Amino acid sequence: MSEKKIFTLQKEERLNSKIIIEKLFSGGSKSLPAFPLRIVYMPVEEEEWLPTISLLISVPKKKFKRAVKRNRVKRQIREAYRKNKFILKDVLEKEGKKAAIAFIWIGNELHDSAEIESKVIKLLQLTVEKLV
Repeated sequence: MSEKKIFTLQKEERLNSKIIIEKLFSGGSKSLPAFPLRIVYMPVEEEEWLPTISLLISVPKKKFKRAVKRNRVKRQIREAYRKNKFILKDVLEKEGKKAAIAFIWIGNELHDSAEIESKVIKLLQLTVEKLV
């Protein structure tokens, strides 16, 4: 491919619509595990103000009491997603679809960034297979 990939994660790509978050977790979605992560995803109706993929990252306080650790895990997931989001984004743009996804931490201890990145890639590839 000669086109240049843009590895950014902009504010518009973050999921902050309470209505969509409510739908995502109330039952209109599917989820896939890849320990220590789980992805919850849902196709979104054509809303012109939404980006192709809206992202939410959740690290429960129950798993890590200290905010420092929760923030570290969120930073690792964000970075892994930022570098590999084209796996899902390119396919959705070709199909003309939009999706809301949430990464949820289900492990009890910290993991290194390379392991988290491999799990994020695996989950994104599985999501592509299920959405298309």
